Amino acid sequence: MKLFSLIENEVIKMISKKRLMFVLAILIVLISVFAYGQNQSQARTRAQLSQRMGISATTDWRKLADQQLIDLKNRLDSPYSDEKSKASTRVRMEQLQYNVDQNINPLEQSSAKFTTTFMEQAIFLFLPLLIIMLSADMVSGEYSSGTIKLLVVRNVPRWKILLSKYLTLVVLEVVVVFFAFVLAAIISGFFFGFGGWLAPVATGFKVIAGKLDTTGVLNVPQWRYSLMVYSLAFFVAFVVGSISFMISVLVKSTAASIGIIMSTLVAGNFISFFLADWKITRYMFMVNLRLTDYLSGSFQPVEGMNMIFSITVLLGWAIASIIISFVYFTKQDIMV
Repeated sequence: MKLFSLIENEVIKMISKKRLMFVLAILIVLISVFAYGQNQSQARTRAQLSQRMGISATTDWRKLADQQLIDLKNRLDSPYSDEKSKASTRVRMEQLQYNVDQNINPLEQSSAKFTTTFMEQAIFLFLPLLIIMLSADMVSGEYSSGTIKLLVVRNVPRWKILLSKYLTLVVLEVVVVFFAFVLAAIISGFFFGFGGWLAPVATGFKVIAGKLDTTGVLNVPQWRYSLMVYSLAFFVAFVVGSISFMISVLVKSTAASIGIIMSTLVAGNFISFFLADWKITRYMFMVNLRLTDYLSGSFQPVEGMNMIFSITVLLGWAIASIIISFVYFTKQDIMV
């Protein structure tokens, strides 16, 4: 049987389960809620600024940025902030001041800005959870339903069966990331307008020893920055999907497969917060999922990490997961 026919069969199976439709429905609901919340938050901020500085201040983004700098300065001077929080706040202040000096409005809200910000926030937890919903039972589900034996008794090599499932997963990852972009751009357009794609964005900030380095900063149009963010999002989806796929091969229970990968993913947030000084945490895939932080120059949870390091670690996890999946699936005794 040709590989394309196997992939087509797998895609039909996924559509029949309505799993993909469910994922897209979740995207629509969450993006709508997030866009509404952003719109309301922006309105409240402008209203508060009007009370402090007068109604004209709400139309001047520089005054709004100055007020944010004051708020960040007050937070920095707070005796209740620990050193890690102060370092993060200091970096945000320096970034905001850089944008003001370069006449770049970092506070402008538009469809383009929202589309990018949404994925920056979704890349380390929400997007992986969506991918897990699609991948965690691709093989274990065959065990649970008993259809795995029907697959392997056909005159098709096992590696080709597994490859068709894996390539189907990659196709679904492309679909999810693409629709996340399209839905975010369209839905947010009704709240913020459909423009902003040519607005300049400062990227390339680096945090070195808790201080912001602006020597490598470039100003790029919003559409290009958004393209970079969603490219990194697809890479994260590919890595998480590969790991989840491996667990689906190793664990014959769908519930156990989903539980293992989800608990591992959620545990990564606690590990990066409580064990930031434990150097080995930097090699865990969960800690390296925030790739977009390297574009925006956000404060890193583990000192010494950079874009190349995180991509290398994630790629290593993905390759190892694929190898383990194919070796185990082709060697195990499925008929027992």
